[in-house]
Amino acid sequence: MASPPALLEARGIRKSFGRVEALRGADFEVHEGEVVALMGDNGAGKSTLIKTLAGVLTPDAGEIWFDGERITLSSAQDARRRGIETVYQDLALADTLDPPANLFLGREMVRKGLWGRIGFLDHAAMRAQASEAFERLGVTVRAEHGAVGSLSGGQRQGVAVCRAVMWASRVIFMDEPTAALGIAQTHNVLGLIERVRASGVAVVLISHSVPEVLAVADRIEVMRLGRRVARLRAADATTEAVVAAITGAETEDLPDRQNTVDGGQR
Repeated sequence: MASPPALLEARGIRKSFGRVEALRGADFEVHEGEVVALMGDNGAGKSTLIKTLAGVLTPDAGEIWFDGERITLSSAQDARRRGIETVYQDLALADTLDPPANLFLGREMVRKGLWGRIGFLDHAAMRAQASEAFERLGVTVRAEHGAVGSLSGGQRQGVAVCRAVMWASRVIFMDEPTAALGIAQTHNVLGLIERVRASGVAVVLISHSVPEVLAVADRIEVMRLGRRVARLRAADATTEAVVAAITGAETEDLPDRQNTVDGGQR
């Protein structure tokens, strides 16, 4: 029986910035309800690929497929309309607004009737929905009515992820979500990723931490010099095999037929 098509797939994506080739025929895929880690050294093209799949960048060549259909993502808004959300490394939070306001930033709810028609926001409804979302995802926010800028790094990360989860119905990209977090905060974020997967939403995780990736990912796709060079099942992978794929070292310990290295089967 043939396996179902990928939920989101990149085929032969190329992207240059002047003379710099950031993507050189990159391939990638993620299936529904799957956590896929995208790994590679600095400059491998990970962030460029994610921004292309999130509609932020337009590829110079290649194809993007979504739910078995070839699509064109002309903007980030176009991707969001398809249920694709992104948590960037800088989180993109408004520090002077409270957590509920950040969750609804750009999607504010207006009050019913005349007050809504003249632009009054329904803060009570937004706070209620935000509290429900925080509780559902196990996100603890110390001061729900205080400014996000006063929160800890882990709490800010939780707000950013929760915002993406609220609006993502299909795919969430997470760019280094545990960077600069402590052990307890990192554990909370990894648990949040697992809860997102359990809800049926696909998660694409960019990370440099092999132990974290092996803890939560179903698959690992490795990029080097602008293209995919390895695909590994996380359950079969070892730290040594992942590092070897990232660096281009010997990879004899990669399981047969589950990994593609430098364009060929091993």
